[in-house]
Amino acid sequence: MLKVCLTGGIGAGKSEVSRLLVGHGAVLIDADRIAREVVAPGTPGLTAVVDAFGPDVLAADGSLDRPKLGAIVFADPERLAVLNSIVHPLVGARSRELEQAAADDAVVIHDVPLLAENGLATLYDLVVVVDTAPETQLDRLTRLRGMTEQDARARMAAQATREKRLEIADIVIDNDVPLDALRQRVAQVWADLVRRARQAAPS
Repeated sequence: MLKVCLTGGIGAGKSEVSRLLVGHGAVLIDADRIAREVVAPGTPGLTAVVDAFGPDVLAADGSLDRPKLGAIVFADPERLAVLNSIVHPLVGARSRELEQAAADDAVVIHDVPLLAENGLATLYDLVVVVDTAPETQLDRLTRLRGMTEQDARARMAAQATREKRLEIADIVIDNDVPLDALRQRVAQVWADLVRRARQAAPS
């Protein structure tokens, strides 16, 4: 099994790259999706978040009001650290369960947005960084996700710098390119990952 971490800044296009890798046969473990699952209604995770932040972070249906919680934590590093201390251990435990279910020669892609911020690179065999210029990230966040420029810049500022992400990269996928070029690059990377997974699999 080859444990690969896929990371990149918000708006870098990481989800498109992970979708292409899954199309090639990767086993995807998506930290964002798991982070939503572990704070779903009725979970101990949601109870812990409400205990820490108060009932105002709940929507009318009893689910987590993510925009409201986001507005609190992205403006306050200490509050963000509290949230991370609740969610990250739960996400880690669920990720390990999913990984253990994969085949010996699988390429397991862990989609981890905040890899550089949390110093987690050493947990993986390889780190793949989806890279784009900050101007591209800002354009995608405002044009495609409907964020205000102020909100987009705040989200970007809360993450590691581009330089910090590139420092921990074993493989870089440039996503300041047309989709066809991105597909070609992902296919090249996939061939490399399969070769490495075969070498790592027990014979």
